[in-house]
Amino acid sequence: RDTNVGPGLTMLLLLLCLLLSPQGCSARYDPTWESLDSRPLPTWFDEVKFGIFIHWGVFSVPSFGSEWFWWYWQKEKRPSYVEFMETNYPPGFSYEDFGPLFTAEFFDANQWAAILKASGAKYVVLTSKHHEGFTLWGSKYSWNWNAVNVGPKRDIVAELATSIRNRTDLHFGLYHSLFEWFNPLFLYDASNVFKTRQFPTAKSLPELYEIVTKYQPEILWSDGNGNAPDTYWNSTGFLAWLYNDSPVRDTVVTNDRWGVGSICKHGGYYTCSDRYNPGHLLPHKWENCMTIDKRSWGYRRNTQLSDYLTIEELVKQLVETVSCGGNLLMNIGPTHDGRIDVIFQERLRQMGVWLSVNGEAIYGTKPWRTQNDSVTPGVWYTFKPKEETVYAIFLNWPVSETLVLGDPKTIIGETQVKLIGHKGQLKWVSLGEKGMTVAVPQLTPNQLPCQWGWTLQLTNVN
Repeated sequence: RDTNVGPGLTMLLLLLCLLLSPQGCSARYDPTWESLDSRPLPTWFDEVKFGIFIHWGVFSVPSFGSEWFWWYWQKEKRPSYVEFMETNYPPGFSYEDFGPLFTAEFFDANQWAAILKASGAKYVVLTSKHHEGFTLWGSKYSWNWNAVNVGPKRDIVAELATSIRNRTDLHFGLYHSLFEWFNPLFLYDASNVFKTRQFPTAKSLPELYEIVTKYQPEILWSDGNGNAPDTYWNSTGFLAWLYNDSPVRDTVVTNDRWGVGSICKHGGYYTCSDRYNPGHLLPHKWENCMTIDKRSWGYRRNTQLSDYLTIEELVKQLVETVSCGGNLLMNIGPTHDGRIDVIFQERLRQMGVWLSVNGEAIYGTKPWRTQNDSVTPGVWYTFKPKEETVYAIFLNWPVSETLVLGDPKTIIGETQVKLIGHKGQLKWVSLGEKGMTVAVPQLTPNQLPCQWGWTLQLTNVN
């Protein structure tokens, strides 16, 4: 008999599928790493390249040393932290007493949205809950230790999500710590070598379902495994729900921090370690999460100017990361009263200025056949296959007025070179199989398209 299905019947089956299933006919994933890891990463994430991380919480009140303040003070009893508390706070003052002092009176979500938009970033990730357990939304699973009951008396997550979505084109993401340093339920499970699962059942997993359902983040940035395996956290069960049945199943992107052994191995994109920048192409999508303040993710009142990365260093991080197939997630730490410190604002706006000129060499690009130049140091490549355009981003302006590129193979009469942000074609000379020499225009500092790294647009090169 005839087993061919006619085009009309195929369309009918597709329509039925779309009508009967709320998510159409997309694949369903089993709660196993093999199945979950087969899910294609939503395409938007690789195209955006640059995001801003925001570490904000009760740790922003002492704003001393690190966002790990509670742990370093109470658990490790580091002398500088103990001395800081003895000098500045009354005897018997507990970490919980910082809660009401997390006031956020200057927090203006619309202002934050404007600053983030000006940075040129295309996504933002806010710490909805760090290892201290304090939630920036009124979680019903974090009684009296959340921003609606204590401190600001506001739903920080809701306010920022609304402003980001109404005023920018940024994708909104949430960081969530699986474990909590001093939660009695977690400590009980840990004492049982994670054979009991009181904490994830009563606290961590319900919170995850709550933030996904309530705020529909497009990035779920998991962290803090507490030395427990993914089976303790039921990470695969949660991710199967996230990818199959959650309100963000088709757009959500996840990272790789879902329990001991999953980092750099399972999940969506890989983070591998903090400040991860391998300097070479990786076969899997990855992210370099790093901080403008070299020593801390949370705000510190005791920073020195030299603790902050310069704009030149930040542009270098972005260019190296994107050339090697990664995204850059650059962190800022707001103050306890809700301000983004002026130095962070300056760095963010500087990145935005740089991207307003050079963005075409960053957004929507792919890694080229080589990542950095084989002859001239500080030259990194990106590529747009559809346009057949190669971008050579050079971080040092050549003194000799010529830039030697060892890797592009020119085609006489066809290859064209432009300096992005500068009018006209640039002259070049072929070096045969060994690349090309480009004549860089003589410009005064005021005539330069930007101040901290420049891009050559190369068309018709092999």
